[in-house]
Amino acid sequence: MLAVTGQESTFHADPQVPGLSKIAWQEIDRRADKLHIPHFVVRTALLLKSPNGKSYSERLDKVRSEKELSAIFDDFIDMVPMGQRLFGSLNPVRTGGPMQVSIAFAEAHAKGYPYPIDGSIRREVFSRRGGMYFGIMHLLGYPANYSRSLYRFADFNAGWYASRNAAFQSAVSQASGIPLALDGDLIIYGSDKPGTTELAVRTLAKRLDISHSAIRRALEKGDTLEFEDTDLYRQVFALADKTAGKKTAA
Repeated sequence: MLAVTGQESTFHADPQVPGLSKIAWQEIDRRADKLHIPHFVVRTALLLKSPNGKSYSERLDKVRSEKELSAIFDDFIDMVPMGQRLFGSLNPVRTGGPMQVSIAFAEAHAKGYPYPIDGSIRREVFSRRGGMYFGIMHLLGYPANYSRSLYRFADFNAGWYASRNAAFQSAVSQASGIPLALDGDLIIYGSDKPGTTELAVRTLAKRLDISHSAIRRALEKGDTLEFEDTDLYRQVFALADKTAGKKTAA
């Protein structure tokens, strides 16, 4: 936990980000281009005064931290019609706090949060207590059968069970002969279209005596501990062991 916090923020609750102002302007311009809104129209809207008395443009030019940037976008979205058009209700700042935890993760796991909420979970993430609470939950708040805690640190950056899933992908690659990126993504989330891992597993369907639909159902459990209880998980590792002539690490 201390290692992650030190790496992500050097223990600052609201760490400064070099070049953040430039990044923010680029994101605004990108959104404007996507919607075919001329840049000068956006720049004019940003000259309006924000709730703290300064113009949005002035605040963006001086922004130094994700907490400040998130507050600017919240104000812009709430107060200016152009903000709603560019960003809808979605603040583009996606991580924050001393452990750089995903705000979407925090919002999805807010039940049981033990502290008074200062306006929103998003704002809590940028506090030391909230950032550490959700960061620790992201690092340790799920059951895993890892032989070493080191694998949780990889999961912290790539998502829960990414290390285990990467080992599964390695076994699929061993059994099928198909090279795979060991990224931990077993399916394309939000899409019914099969990804590279699912397609590789399908080539093993006859050898595993399992249907494509059963493969899909098993892979959809890839973000849970229960994936390890599926026939697919066990059989793929067994087949990889047989192919390699030795036990494959699970």
